[in-house]
This record gives sequence, structure tokens and C-alpha cells, in this order.
Amino acid sequence: MAKELTKSSVPPFGMKDKLGYMFGDFGNDFTFILSSSFMLKFYTDVMGISAAVVGMLMMAARFVDAFTDVTMGQIVDRSKPTKYGKFRPWIRRMCGPVAISSFLIFQAGFANMPYGFKVFWMVFTYILWGSIFYTSINIPYGSMASAVSADPKDRASLSTWRTIGATLAGFAIGVGVPLVAYVTVDGNPVFSGSRMTIIAGVFGVCAIICYMLCFNLVTERVEVPANNQKIDIGNLLKSLITNRALLGIIAAAIFLLVGMLGMQGMAGYVFPNYYRSAAAQSASGAVGTIVMLVICAPFATKLAAKFGKKELSIVSCAFGAAVYVVCLIVRPANPYVYVGFYALAYIGLGFFNTIIWAMITDVIDDAEVRNGVREDGTIYSVYSFARKLGQAASSGMTGALLSMVGYTNETAFDPEVTSGIFNLSCIIPAVGLGAVSLALLFIYPLGKKRVEENVATLAAKRR
Repeated sequence: MAKELTKSSVPPFGMKDKLGYMFGDFGNDFTFILSSSFMLKFYTDVMGISAAVVGMLMMAARFVDAFTDVTMGQIVDRSKPTKYGKFRPWIRRMCGPVAISSFLIFQAGFANMPYGFKVFWMVFTYILWGSIFYTSINIPYGSMASAVSADPKDRASLSTWRTIGATLAGFAIGVGVPLVAYVTVDGNPVFSGSRMTIIAGVFGVCAIICYMLCFNLVTERVEVPANNQKIDIGNLLKSLITNRALLGIIAAAIFLLVGMLGMQGMAGYVFPNYYRSAAAQSASGAVGTIVMLVICAPFATKLAAKFGKKELSIVSCAFGAAVYVVCLIVRPANPYVYVGFYALAYIGLGFFNTIIWAMITDVIDDAEVRNGVREDGTIYSVYSFARKLGQAASSGMTGALLSMVGYTNETAFDPEVTSGIFNLSCIIPAVGLGAVSLALLFIYPLGKKRVEENVATLAAKRR
């Protein structure tokens, strides 16, 4: 059982921890958002691989994570705390490999290589980055939140600051990449592979810097001893599949990633191809950042405390889905009106995306109340795998649907094809966000009352 450290030398939880945890996800998303937003675009437009092939291979690669994520979760749970804590050392160990492997994905110098080699390189580097190195740093980082503080308010604060870090990375990528990565050819914005390679290298260096800031600023205060119980795969699987809270948050996470990454991924097509405006794509990234920092981050924790995390998320995601349905019907001709719809929908998904990390600690607490065993790493690794499934589903679905509407680098500006791109840019996030609301409403059981009961139970247990 986890217990809170009482050493007088340990500083109290404060802004230093919040900033450090923020930098952790800043580092994560320098590679994660770059991959989810631009890898499909890079391999279709620069490397010349079919969108359906890219999407399907990205999806297939993610199933490797069924093994690597849970394995890493078990490794973390069974590792012994060091003088730096149980989770922090992994951040320092793996920050270099995850940055280098992300850079290797975007190698435009291989554009003239045989088709089979390019497919091999994409799969090899994508698995190396996502299934091995990203997993080995993201699972300890996410699990660390429960060791930084035992106070649920502090954990909710960490969730908010984590989202701020992701938002800042999204701003750097969503605003900066379209402005730099596109060149004008015959009056149309065309994606530059050589520029993308340089961008990936710069972002890799930025990721390492952010990870090291996280390592140095965050303090683990709750001692989480090694779980030395013998692994019983049957009982582990039974525990996981009968955990309704975990199943509910997994379903919601998958649909969230389908909706959110569908928005981000399709932005790389709807703005330059349908609206012929890379500047509007950059503006959408800026607006999304403003929405998260000015509206979602300041108010999410307060609204969740008043109404409940589950309750707030259901309403906000339903609102985001409705916005895209209206956008599909209105079909704005001006790209900046579309950016306005994008911003409104981002408010909807933003509230859920801001507090979802605190909801994971609620799931971990609920499992401890029911089973008497604390399994931060295992539960977080299963959730992490679910997020990767959502990423894979988004990439696979988006790639397949782009091929269905006839998109290739030769038909990129065909009016019929671009009309289909617009439809997809509304339908994918509308379906994804609507499904999030339904999953939370009908599957996820941790409403405000039950979360408060679990917190009280664990507080009494640790006295």
C-alpha cells in the first residue's frame, strides 16, 4: 500500500511540481502530437505511400503495444524506489531514445527509395518510437502523479498542468509546423519533406530539454513500494476486465483520441487542400491553444469540483459533437469561420482532456478500494495502451476514409476530393466526441459521489 512520506527534508507540494509535471507532457507531445498530426501527411505527400496503407500500418503497429505497455506497467510496479523516487529515473533514462526515434520517422532523404523499403522504414521507426521508447517514458511519467501527492486536489491540479504542457506543445506544432513546412508551388501550399525532417530534429531536442526539466523539478512524496506479488496472468486479466471504471475510461479515451486526432489530422488536409490556406491551419492551432489556456485550464478543475469530472465531461463532449454537426450543415466557405467552429468544438473536448488524467487516479483509487492492492503502473499502462488504440484507430480510419474519397498526391486539389475531405473533417470528430459522452454516461461509474466516498475510505485507511 502506498504511504505518504513524512521526511522533513521533502518540500511541500507546490508550483515547482506543477511546472515540472507540465514540462513532462510538453516533452511527450513534442513527439506524440507531431506524429499524430503530420506523420500521415508526411508519408502520403512526401514518401508517396497510399493513405490507406499508412493508416492501416499505423494501426497494426499499435497492437504491439498490447504487450509492451502492460509489460512496462509491470516493470514499473515491481521496480524499487531510488533516491529520486520510483518513477522519475525512467524519464531521465529514456528521454534521449524517444527523441531520436521520433526524428528517424521523418526522414525525407529516403523519399526516392523503393516503395517496400519506405513501408519497412515507416513501420520499424514507428514501432521503435511508439511501442518501445515512448511507452518506457510515458507510463512512468503518467503513473508518477499518484506519487507526487496523495491529495486528490493536488492530483487534479497536476492533471490541469499536464494539459497545459500538452497545449503548449500543440501550439508549437499546430502553429509553427504549417508556417514552416509548406512551400508554395503553382499557387498551392505543398508539404516540404526536407523542412519536416529539420522540424522533427528540432522538436526532438526540445523534448529532451522538457523531460530533464520534469525530472529536476518534480518531487515524489508518496512512497510506492515494489509490488512483489507473483504475477498471475489469469487474475490480472480478470481484475482488469471486471473493472468497470477502467473499461469506461478506456472506451472514452479511445473515442476521445478518434475525435481529437481526427480534428488535428484532418486539419492537415481540410485547410491546405479544401480551403487552400496553410495560414488558416496555423490559426486553428493558435485558437486551440488559446481555448485550452484561457477557458479550459482555468475552469476545468473548479467545474469538476462542483459538478463532478464525469458529469462535466459528458456535457462538454456532447457540446463539441453538436458543434461539428452544425458545421457540416452550414458548410462555411470562409476558412476562418471554420476555425471558429473548430474553436467551439475544442472547448467541448478541452474540458474532458484537461481532467482525464485526474480521472485515471480516480480509477486507480477505486481499484485499491475494491481489491486492496495499489497497481498504479499496471492500470496506467492499460489506459496508455487504450490511448494508443485510439491513436491507431484515428490514423487507420482517417487514412482509409481519405483513400475512399479518392485522395492521392495527384488528386490533392480535385474539387470532388476536397469536398469529401471537408465532410470527413466534421464527421470524424462529431462521431468521436458523441461516443465519448455515451461511454461515460453508460459505462463509467465514478460520478462525483462515489469518487468522494473512495477518497474518504483511502484517507481513513492510511491514517
